[in-house]
Amino acid sequence: MVCEFRMNSYEKKMATLLRRGKEIHGVVATKAEFEAEGTRTDELLRLLEIAHRADVDIALKVGGCEAIRDLLEAKQFGVRYIIAPMVETPYALSKYISAIDKVFTADERSDTDFLFNLETITAYDHLDEMVQLACGEPGCNGVVFGRVDFSSSIGVGRAGIESEAVTSRAETAAKVCKQAGLDFVVGGAVSFDALKNMKRFQAIYLTRFETRKVVFTGNALSRPELEQALKDAVHFELLWLLNKRDYYGFIHREDESRIQMLEDRWKVLGED
Repeated sequence: MVCEFRMNSYEKKMATLLRRGKEIHGVVATKAEFEAEGTRTDELLRLLEIAHRADVDIALKVGGCEAIRDLLEAKQFGVRYIIAPMVETPYALSKYISAIDKVFTADERSDTDFLFNLETITAYDHLDEMVQLACGEPGCNGVVFGRVDFSSSIGVGRAGIESEAVTSRAETAAKVCKQAGLDFVVGGAVSFDALKNMKRFQAIYLTRFETRKVVFTGNALSRPELEQALKDAVHFELLWLLNKRDYYGFIHREDESRIQMLEDRWKVLGED
């Protein structure tokens, strides 16, 4: 007997948005985070099914440079892109590469892209050394420039995310990655306001860019439907949040009547 995943109306709409995104807008993956977003395993499984229905991949940000359990789950679920956050030094990157080598065989690594977040000025100051390490064997596949955290790390905050101080450093990182043959991905507050700077990155080198929940190929910036693509990405995230709210709301409510009945009968909690 084959068990079939039953999608609700939110999830069906999310799958439709992703499928349209792949066909028209250059969507390559949807994204989850064990780190800041705190994605639970059951949520990841639902996102995997939605991605499967839309025939797109999954990008997963793990909990840290040496998050072995996260890497094991990523391998088990067939995640395509794995990103490690807060890798600020060559030593931290070496720990990430060692963890990858421990969990994934050489054959398994060929089907997965491993990236690390460049999201602080400390990491930027070590960029050349880390790129050299990433190009080694074993190594990893690329860099994700996280603009929100980076802007905070240099003291300009989210309001300064489109500042020259952030943009020029991202351009430098793009050049370094291009020369090294590594992927260069940009994330963090990617919206209409970011498009001018995103196209500056694309003019140098841009493999992919990502919103909170949707990952696009770099050349999606050149497509005429770009504004609709970004709207669809926001729509997808809103549906995801609504779906999550209703799911956990149901779990929260499902035992309320039983709790009340037991307390009315036994008055146990009142004794506490």
